[in-house]
Amino acid sequence: MAILFTFLFGIGNFALHKAVLESRHPVIGLLPRFMVTSGGRASLVVEFAVLLAVLLLVANGHPGWSWGYFAYTVSNAAAAWLILSNRW
Repeated sequence: MAILFTFLFGIGNFALHKAVLESRHPVIGLLPRFMVTSGGRASLVVEFAVLLAVLLLVANGHPGWSWGYFAYTVSNAAAAWLILSNRW
């Protein structure tokens, strides 16, 4: 069950990440150049690496990592909301 929830959190993280990248908000200019010039694909690769690492940890008997990834998802959602609503 923890693997399923972690995977669903990952889908949410990718959706939020893509929405922020497509918003062309000025804060994106603060990212390192290699992440911006690739159209954001490099940052999506990093997002995938984090999800893969957490899924592997959860699958190998460490379900507590799912809670940590949930906290990461909540913080990503808060940051995306701030960026997309132009509050930052």
